[in-house]
Amino acid sequence: SLAPVLALRNTPTCVLASGDPMLFGVGASLARRVARDEMQVLPAPSSFSLAAARMGWALQDVVTLSVVARPVVALNAHLHSGVRLLVLSNDGSSPSIIARLLSAQGFGPSRMTVLEHLGGQAERRIDTRACDWSDPPVAALNLVAIDCLADASARPLSRIGGLPDSAFEHDGQLTKRDVRAVTLARLAPLPGQLLWDVGAGSGSIGIEWMRTWPSCRTLAIEADEGRQQLIERNRDTLGVPGLQLIRGKAPQALDGLEPPDAIFIGGGVTREGVLDTCWQRLKPGGRLVANAVTLQSEMLLMSWRERHGGELTRIHIAQAQPLGEFDTWRQALPITLLDMTKPLDA
Repeated sequence: SLAPVLALRNTPTCVLASGDPMLFGVGASLARRVARDEMQVLPAPSSFSLAAARMGWALQDVVTLSVVARPVVALNAHLHSGVRLLVLSNDGSSPSIIARLLSAQGFGPSRMTVLEHLGGQAERRIDTRACDWSDPPVAALNLVAIDCLADASARPLSRIGGLPDSAFEHDGQLTKRDVRAVTLARLAPLPGQLLWDVGAGSGSIGIEWMRTWPSCRTLAIEADEGRQQLIERNRDTLGVPGLQLIRGKAPQALDGLEPPDAIFIGGGVTREGVLDTCWQRLKPGGRLVANAVTLQSEMLLMSWRERHGGELTRIHIAQAQPLGEFDTWRQALPITLLDMTKPLDA
């Protein structure tokens, strides 16, 4: 807790921290609560710097992560052959948990190096493959270096919007791949921005929004209990455990939520008050995208556009499928997409 330190404001106080306190450290936590001119930070080499030196890796080419009081499944978003990760462990059990996760995701051949007590007299390293991890005793103070290598079972998943539908567990309520790619392009995620995914279904839009930038956030609003469970499993599998699930039905469930930079309405667009509430709560300059399949929802979007402006797009997707000995085009249901940007003076 920072409370004892904050209670000493206006009193000269020294806070001792190992490594670089501004890198996943107490300095960064204090900086969010204390003015810059009230602090002087004197950093030492971080554990990431020491680990990169031990491994001979260029630090600017390495993905640095922390699982200190954070879900380990966040690693899933970064697993690709050739990627190098430096992961701050939560405790001595973290290497074992990481090794199991890597093996389960098809990255068992990845080289793992556990670095204990970096920079200290008790410094030690353990080198192995994730699939060969034998649960040796590990010091609580450790960092895991991972040189990712996939086996044949791994699924390489791009961060570009439009993951295969098979990447998600769903009950049929899923924004399909091609429509999802178009929708995400219209939502235009930017670093640090917040999305409301209203009627989230399996959570695909909100999950892919967060995969584009590590600092992007999502509030997924979903009323169905079964789909809530799908969202939770999908967010972990695809490496965005920070996605926040809001259990409830719009517009009532939107009360008190942080105003978003963008809103996607994939379900419940015809429910009274949903569009109005979303538009009212959207930040000035924010984007709203709503998809419609039925005639009733399409008519509502057309009426909304007449009153508020925006761009309507009809999406027709056809896929080649067998027809006897030949192939033919099978049309999916057309999607009407409304894309709006809220005026800055609204």
